[in-house]
Amino acid sequence: MADKIGLQPLGGNILVKPEELETTTPSGIVISSTNKGEKPERGKVVALGTGKVDSEGKDVPFNVEVGDEVLFKKYAPDEVEVDGESYLIMEESDILAVVK
Repeated sequence: MADKIGLQPLGGNILVKPEELETTTPSGIVISSTNKGEKPERGKVVALGTGKVDSEGKDVPFNVEVGDEVLFKKYAPDEVEVDGESYLIMEESDILAVVK
């Protein structure tokens, strides 16, 4: 999927497509999380980095996979935009849980 996006995370970084959260007011108006100024905390892994290496030079496997829906720290990721789409780049340690 990283090829389709044109963005490949490096090292232990992970590329996540944030979930657009919508809320509906009592009058039926839909407000997305971006309009409310809230940062998303949930998204889908779309690409894994090239891999993290420990201090002994050994590869450290990722605990998440492309396609996983994850919960992450609210203010940790860096936001990037590619072809008008918003993505988040974060370290695996910023991911709190995989949604099952």
